[in-house]
Amino acid sequence: MNVVVLLFDHFETLDVFGPVEILGRLPEQFEIEYYSLAGGVINSTQGVQIATRMLKEIPTADVFLIPGGKGTRQEIYNEELIECIGLLSRSSCYVLTVCTGSALVAKTTLLDQKTATSHKRAFDWVMSVRPEVNWKRKARWTVDGKYYTSSGISAGMDMALAFVRDLLGEEIAGRVAAEMEYVWNKDPENDLFYTE
Repeated sequence: MNVVVLLFDHFETLDVFGPVEILGRLPEQFEIEYYSLAGGVINSTQGVQIATRMLKEIPTADVFLIPGGKGTRQEIYNEELIECIGLLSRSSCYVLTVCTGSALVAKTTLLDQKTATSHKRAFDWVMSVRPEVNWKRKARWTVDGKYYTSSGISAGMDMALAFVRDLLGEEIAGRVAAEMEYVWNKDPENDLFYTE
């Protein structure tokens, strides 16, 4: 399966490389490529630089991964990017978002009436982007059809492992977590960062 990772300036590093670490441990299953709207080098909030191809060069994706980060506050108004996200989300087999990446997909209207989540500290802002989404504050991650959305930053790893489990089985997902020495939260309802 080809995995298209969308990048934009000031994306959150772990939003991308948590899931990439997991999917990348299964190279026989997943081929990962990095794209941005204009191509070229993109910088994360933490200063990690990644070379990308132009998003319009890829007509479809099996898996479309969209991170969050400070950059989403600006990119939410980037009509060209939102249009590209909408087109690729429609044609992709699966769409995975981490943190405020869900706001970018929500802006396309594709999450209307679907259950989704996002980072707790940005939740009110994300909800304001598209109130028509069934936003779920208490959730480590959510799954609604082909759309997987996760809460803040590290939750993307739990979501990615759940995605692997859904596609390839519990044994393979558990093996990946063990290789990483990662304590996988397998229960999306077990959200330790939720406060009423």
